[in-house]
Amino acid sequence: MLSSRARLYHISRLYHTSMIAHPRPLRSARSSSSPPEGYKVDPKQGTMLQYQASLPHLPVPPLSSTLAKYLETIRPHLTPAEYARSESAVRAFGASPYAAELQRRLEERASGTVNWLADWWNETAYMSYRDPVVVNVSYFYVHVADPAIRDAPRRAATLLKAMLPFRALVESAQLEPEKVRGAPLCMDSYKSLFHASRYPAIPKDTAQKFDPATHNHVIFIRNNRFFEVPLAHADGTELSAADLETSVAEVIRQADTHKGIPFGALTSENRDTWTHGRQRLIEASPANEAALKRIESAMIVVALDNSKPTSRDDLSWGAWVGDGRNRWYDKHQLIVWDNGRSGFLGEHSCMDGTPTLRMNEFVLGSLEAKKIDLGHPSPNTKLKPPKEIILTPNDAVLADIQEAEKNFDKLVGAHDLHVLHYDGYGKDFIKRFKTSPDAWAQLVKQLAFHKLKGRPGVTYESAQTRKFQRGRTEVIRAASSQSKAWVDAMVDPKATDAQRAALFRTAVARHAQYAAWAADGQGVDRHLFGLRKMMREGEAMPEIYQDLAYSRTSHWELSTSQLSSKYLDGWGYGEVVPDGYGLSYSIGDDHIRWTITSLKLGTDKFKACLAEAARETQQMMERARTVEDIKTKL
Repeated sequence: MLSSRARLYHISRLYHTSMIAHPRPLRSARSSSSPPEGYKVDPKQGTMLQYQASLPHLPVPPLSSTLAKYLETIRPHLTPAEYARSESAVRAFGASPYAAELQRRLEERASGTVNWLADWWNETAYMSYRDPVVVNVSYFYVHVADPAIRDAPRRAATLLKAMLPFRALVESAQLEPEKVRGAPLCMDSYKSLFHASRYPAIPKDTAQKFDPATHNHVIFIRNNRFFEVPLAHADGTELSAADLETSVAEVIRQADTHKGIPFGALTSENRDTWTHGRQRLIEASPANEAALKRIESAMIVVALDNSKPTSRDDLSWGAWVGDGRNRWYDKHQLIVWDNGRSGFLGEHSCMDGTPTLRMNEFVLGSLEAKKIDLGHPSPNTKLKPPKEIILTPNDAVLADIQEAEKNFDKLVGAHDLHVLHYDGYGKDFIKRFKTSPDAWAQLVKQLAFHKLKGRPGVTYESAQTRKFQRGRTEVIRAASSQSKAWVDAMVDPKATDAQRAALFRTAVARHAQYAAWAADGQGVDRHLFGLRKMMREGEAMPEIYQDLAYSRTSHWELSTSQLSSKYLDGWGYGEVVPDGYGLSYSIGDDHIRWTITSLKLGTDKFKACLAEAARETQQMMERARTVEDIKTKL
């Protein structure tokens, strides 16, 4: 299973690349009175999509620019002799007629579509990807606890009730578009936020969006059993939070009488295996296909787990993977535990994390501010009881389920997850040094990896490209010659703190520059991917793609992404290469929190290295400032 991930280094398999660098405030449905400069409003598309047609198209960077950046990014990972060979290969490629022809083809493709990358990337990184989505593709959030709620029925009910107005804004296209520095972002992927499902298929998966008007229900899973609950009464009025709480309590009462067959385990399988398994499940009973559709068309799935996790590690494990049975990994899921704690598991194929983050922040923030009308209990005679969704297996399906459980346990059992909640400082402290908190955290990672491995870590950081139509992500190559020079000074006892601080600021500036390039669609990795996709059958592979530097510097040992929100108590995802680490992080006012995942590659040691690196960086900058202040006074 892991071997296929290793073979996919050239496309990064960057499933988590959705995550954003800064939390997004809650936004109203009101549109601003005038469009931003350079954008036109199309009132026929509704508020949410009003700017879509005037969003810029994803550019094709100049070949010379990409190759120059590429040479810069590979240098810290190569010996001088290796770099000389790679430089020769890159320059030969850049000067070749073949490179010019690939660039011409890509520019021609771009001229005929709003986003030359989108379909390729969605297919290659998501739909054609065959390994299980759990661990490899899904990402999770852990919600901040509501101290007033300590039971599952009430927590699930209030989360769902607060989700309904956000769904209404999305489905009516009245949600205000997100903006960065006044520029609107692409909102196209929001259509897959609710009532959508991924489907296993060979050679690539598909996805379907269902009509919320005719599928206005939610699915609960408890003890592996599925229950459907409508979100409105027969007369069309919305269920109140009390109504939903009654329904959830009834689901739990019924489900706790006995465990069901863990059909959900099938969704944790290899996608080819699940494709065949789903067909066998449909063939096992005439009613199974209709039953599956009820699950797949629901607004969202709510997994009601009969456990009470309290630690960040246990909550993260539970949200990320659960037990592999009481889940349906082909859909977005709320996770609610018996002690009232909750989280979210994101299905990643059709959208990145920005929409799901905004939805979760809306739900949690509006509940905190008491801005959700929870409604009033309905008469019991009016409340429709939960309906159990029955799936009927045969011997072949039961064998598939048993194999899926075994494979899940093996996959998850091979992993580590550790959460480091470092409370030595956060963004308030970092900003005293007029430094980007994100760049600071990235440099801490480089120092920590050096402590662990004695060299720079090949590092991916996600940058969203939603300023372009159908934009998704680009790579920030976060390891640089400048970060290497700083790390070398940090471990050199002869270096002064003034020297280290100067090198640190140089590395911060370099990181900011590359982050800006990536957000503008001027990074390295997607362009090189696109040029390679333009090759035709029978054409020779250019040496740049066969060179050691290409494989080494796109083998993401550190798969990093920042998401910071006061409403989340953790989040994360899996590693992207077998010998690497998933490294999600959040920067709060007074803390930095990392979630580290790996195939048991000394995850606890890396956690210790991160804490040590964070502390040493703080102390170095403070000492350097003290010396600088003394010199200023003299």
